[in-house]
Amino acid sequence: MHQDEPAVTKKLLGALRLKRAVALVWRSAPGHTAAGLCLMVLQGAFPLASLYLLKLVIDAITAAARLPSPTSGFPQVAVLLGLLGSVMLASAVCRALAGYVGEAQSQKATDHVSDLLHAKSIEVDLAYYENAKYYDTLHQAQKEASYRPARVVSGLAQAGLGALSLAGMAGLLFSFHWSVAVVLFLASIPGTLVRLKYSNKLFRWYRWRTGDERRAWYLNSLLTTAEHAKELRLFDLGDLLRGRFRDLRAKLRAGRLEIAAGRTVAETLAQTGATLAVFGSYAFIAYRAIQGAITLGDLVMYFQAFQRGMSVLQDFLGSLATLYEDNLFLANLYEFLDLRPQVAEPEKPAPFPRPLRQGIAIDHLTFHYPGGSRPVLDDVSLTLRPGEHVALVGENGSGKTTLVKLLCRLYDPTSGTIAIDGRDLREFATSDLRRAISVVFQDFARYQLTARENIGFGDSRGAPGEARITTAAERSGAHPIIAALPKGYDTFLGKWFEDGEELSIGEWQKVALARAFLREAPIIVLDEPTSALDAKAEFDFYEKFRTVAQGKSAVLISHRFSTVRMADRIYVLDKGRIIESGTHDELLRKQGHYAELFGTQARYYV
Repeated sequence: MHQDEPAVTKKLLGALRLKRAVALVWRSAPGHTAAGLCLMVLQGAFPLASLYLLKLVIDAITAAARLPSPTSGFPQVAVLLGLLGSVMLASAVCRALAGYVGEAQSQKATDHVSDLLHAKSIEVDLAYYENAKYYDTLHQAQKEASYRPARVVSGLAQAGLGALSLAGMAGLLFSFHWSVAVVLFLASIPGTLVRLKYSNKLFRWYRWRTGDERRAWYLNSLLTTAEHAKELRLFDLGDLLRGRFRDLRAKLRAGRLEIAAGRTVAETLAQTGATLAVFGSYAFIAYRAIQGAITLGDLVMYFQAFQRGMSVLQDFLGSLATLYEDNLFLANLYEFLDLRPQVAEPEKPAPFPRPLRQGIAIDHLTFHYPGGSRPVLDDVSLTLRPGEHVALVGENGSGKTTLVKLLCRLYDPTSGTIAIDGRDLREFATSDLRRAISVVFQDFARYQLTARENIGFGDSRGAPGEARITTAAERSGAHPIIAALPKGYDTFLGKWFEDGEELSIGEWQKVALARAFLREAPIIVLDEPTSALDAKAEFDFYEKFRTVAQGKSAVLISHRFSTVRMADRIYVLDKGRIIESGTHDELLRKQGHYAELFGTQARYYV
């Protein structure tokens, strides 16, 4: 009993995936799917009708040839030929319409699945993007998303069409002799079993080699994208990476070809057996005609019925095998679509307080990254009052940026709480919380879009007008840069698209800061906001920032002490713990870790 359970489970899962694929395609294109089903029924009836009419034409010609005046039988032959031509024309029109409907259905299904993939990519937690298994799952899903669901429905339609045609052909052959119908089925079974076997092997191989395929994609991106172009040339990495890509692709190619070779041999053997069975059946039908048991029209009809029946059966069983293969690979797509975020939304979200009354309170906060063995933050407690500006200082890896990610609820803490006006962050809808925080991370995004869009993304729901975008750019210092571009705010930034203008890293940073300033948020977080600016630009920025951030709570992360000394309070982090806090002057008087860091940096300016 227990030995059967895995097989039963696999069948159940396969049926559920199939049902899900059909539902998915139906939702994406209900009209085209319904039209395809109707056309399928018509296409199933035409072959049988044309075969029967062909038999009548041949028999009518044979009968007319025996008449004293053979031409007197021509009108009947002409009528039958007209009917046969009409059926064949209708069948051709049906095929053409089915091709168009299938293409439209496939395009809509592909776009619908792509939309589902994008929605899931946005929904899942940031933690997934730090997990290699997630990238394997995403890679597998992206490969299958473009065509598998539509192919499943197409396969079902083909199988249905084949079943209708096959039923007619088998019935016709059975009326001649039961053995011919049996041979028709038996001849096609070995080839189908071969396809099923090698579909399983190919699926397992793809799952096993996903990591290698992703590495090949990564090497390809290193060789072809602008991000790595400079170092590729300066360090002479081109030939090295090309060699690694070739070796990896050779290994992947060898695995695929090994499976293909085995499949080719097995299919050749299966086809040899099928061919012997087919011509044995032809010999039997010819022998019966020589005996006079059937007419010439019957002979042609049965020959055609067996030939078409064999073709239809092979297509039918091939559709089932393809359906089985597609259904296997759909597991990759659904594995991705079934991912669930761990940062859960509250059932009844609390309204976010505007303005802040009490501020932010972080209490005994501890955090491990998923799969990590050590705490990135360890028993951290601090407060940020409304309108107060605090700075986080510490060496790389001390947990500063992680603290900001937790404040934005990109992760939930392992233990401890972050509260805003006395409410845990988990009581607010994540969209409301994140709209209340304006953030610029050190690794800010550089969108290869217009300058207007780059800044406007800071308030995508508000559809900001020209005045707000320009004001935000003026506050960050980006306005003179953008105004000097060929098309001003309508200039594409970056070199990915035609007529794009590349900016320096410092200019990009000003655009990112403008994006943050556009959002009218009560909390501002700047992670190394002036790291790419020169001393004068940094001074100008902070002069403007004091005005922009007036009355707002601000968190500043910086290694530059010229930046952090303007904060109302400074927290010093070391190995995930807060070891000091106070104003700039208070921390210098303590002669602790902050004073040591300040002194080290100050020596470079003496």
